[in-house]
Amino acid sequence: MTDKYLDPKLNKIDKEVELTLRPKKLSEFIGQKKLKEQLQIFIRAARERGEALDHTLFYGPPGLGKTTLAMLLAKEMGSNIKITSGPALTRAGDLASIFTGLKKGDLLFIDEIHRLNKIVEETMYNAMEDFALDIVLGKGPSARTVRLNLQKFTIVGATTRIGLISGPMRDRFGLVEQIDFYDEINLAEIIKRTAKVLGIKIDEAAAEEIARRARGTPRIANRLLRRVRDYAQINPPTVGQSGGQAVVTLESAKIALEKLGVDEMGLSDADRKYLEVVKKQYDGGPVGVENIAAALTEDIETITDVYEPFLMKKGLIKRTSRGRVLT
Repeated sequence: MTDKYLDPKLNKIDKEVELTLRPKKLSEFIGQKKLKEQLQIFIRAARERGEALDHTLFYGPPGLGKTTLAMLLAKEMGSNIKITSGPALTRAGDLASIFTGLKKGDLLFIDEIHRLNKIVEETMYNAMEDFALDIVLGKGPSARTVRLNLQKFTIVGATTRIGLISGPMRDRFGLVEQIDFYDEINLAEIIKRTAKVLGIKIDEAAAEEIARRARGTPRIANRLLRRVRDYAQINPPTVGQSGGQAVVTLESAKIALEKLGVDEMGLSDADRKYLEVVKKQYDGGPVGVENIAAALTEDIETITDVYEPFLMKKGLIKRTSRGRVLT
């Protein structure tokens, strides 16, 4: 897997660390209990039949583990996985080169699958249903169609905006599952596991405090843990030390998170600026997302996919037909 499937705001070192934090087995995956139980049943059934896993679509906000789950499916099935993204597949020829390289039972993970262009998407229909690919050779009167038979493989798609996936494409996935925000208990477990992997000593209370402010997202929880660790390392008077190793305490976690601009609700400076724009410039709304994006100098996709899901979960805003409104 390459760096482009990680948070683009992470630096090179953080990206390398992010890769090491992924669980190696589905049983090690923390949270999403119902989904995990279903996947274990489907995997076991497919392996007993000696068949490829059915096409699977994961949807939900970024940072919740869609890519990790795809990689775990491949490991549990004992198969190889190829990773690409919707924007990277621009021509039908791109699909042909990828599909013909897949062996029986292999997984093809397509991130941001909602961004596939129409021609590529329609080319995938036969491949997903009949495991065949029709290619046109030549042009004009001499053009002819050649059908390539493919090995039975599995497409695993991931999207943050399932509403942008067309009905025909969505219907071709045998399993469509939502990945929701994590509760604080599971996030605290993830933080403690990450701390163990990174060799960080952390108090139970500190792990719970970071979990409360992690916006229900494992990726954010792990990032906050690494930044809190940095504060604990550079500011030993406010934290304990054990054999030259920083110990993250509740006190050090609160100080570090406050300096990072993450409040007790998990709101960042960007979230508060969003709320201030709606409140002060538009009297609490309604206001269109285009105006909010312009005021924050952010693109609309970032507003709708990154900021708003958590603000809506917290009940701070709501989307109406006339625009966004503060609750």
